[in-house]
Amino acid sequence: MEKLIKAVVSVLPKPLQDIYYKYEEKWMYLLFGGLTTVISIVSKLMFFAIVPGEPNWETDAGVAISWILAVTFAFFTNKKYVFKSETKTKEEFWKAFFAFYGGRVATLIMEWAIFAIFCKKMHLNKTVITFLSQVIIFVANYVISKVFVFRKKDGQTE
Repeated sequence: MEKLIKAVVSVLPKPLQDIYYKYEEKWMYLLFGGLTTVISIVSKLMFFAIVPGEPNWETDAGVAISWILAVTFAFFTNKKYVFKSETKTKEEFWKAFFAFYGGRVATLIMEWAIFAIFCKKMHLNKTVITFLSQVIIFVANYVISKVFVFRKKDGQTE
């Protein structure tokens, strides 16, 4: 994947290459965060389409299933490509893994609250709320990952 990204960047004019490399982490988060968002939206909307009618538990289950799929994808791509976080031991890996999932639980709660308020209480369209909630979740997830999970250790450069 890294070779593909480097190949694409290499065909850009030099000023655009400079911009890419200056803000590489942000561009990579936009790419993989965008793919994570697609996984979240598609899996949630597929679940909503599969479950017949409007059972009360549908939005909670759809949010939970899409969250598990999206967070699992996001952990591995953020670790490797966005924040370039290396773990040398199993303990380091599991610490990062649980910190990442722990941080994402905060945004899961945020998303459940959004759906509870706007879909269950206000009866707004689940599809519209799915897309709107992703903007808030996208930004919150970056901040949590950057500040708490994949922060640079003392002495490391950014």
